Amino acid sequence: MKSKSILIVEDEPNIAEVVSLYLKRADYQVRVAKDGIAAMDILEERIPDLIILDLMLPEVDGFAITRWLRERSNVPIIMLTARRDEIDRITGLELGADDYVVKPFSPQELVSRVRAVLRRAGQASIQSQQAEPVIAGDLTIDPLARTVMLGEESLSLTAKEFDMLHLFATHPRQVFTRDQLLDRVWGEVEYIDPSTVTVHVRRLREKIEADPSSPTRLVTVWGVGYKFVLEA
Repeated sequence: MKSKSILIVEDEPNIAEVVSLYLKRADYQVRVAKDGIAAMDILEERIPDLIILDLMLPEVDGFAITRWLRERSNVPIIMLTARRDEIDRITGLELGADDYVVKPFSPQELVSRVRAVLRRAGQASIQSQQAEPVIAGDLTIDPLARTVMLGEESLSLTAKEFDMLHLFATHPRQVFTRDQLLDRVWGEVEYIDPSTVTVHVRRLREKIEADPSSPTRLVTVWGVGYKFVLEA
């Protein structure tokens, strides 16, 4: 089997070298970009299987690269950053990052996260190829094309927003706890802050609800979690 390709976008040479060494030892193909412009030049040529992306980059920062990528691809992204503020983590995850690692970090743990994210991406790809479109009221969710239509309007969802919505829509009326959603959508509960679920539910409601402050599709079951309600 051909080894997976990984792009490391990191402006600190020592960190890039160490991460690259550990990933190569784990049998991954690795390329390194030292700034945002170099990264985008590489990405214009070919999208890798996964990207490890520093946030604080010269020229073009990691947030801008993530926005640019999510308009073009669902490639898994692991953000690597010295920023510890919760708002930065939430912003990164809202933009569509799959994981968020704060410096200093264990290179071996990062390799474990790479494996976990790639495994989830592979499973999601297989499942989407086998699944039929889901119609829930005026919502049409196509797992193969990974598109969502609300009536005649095409919705723009991040990869995790799509995965969460598809899970809810294929299990209508089933109540999911935050831990269950973390396990089903992110796969590694210990790596992701549970508040991530709250953020993604809020963002989904902003896109699929007529009134996000009074949701009728994606509703809260107080003290338990969330469920998807089919319109009458």
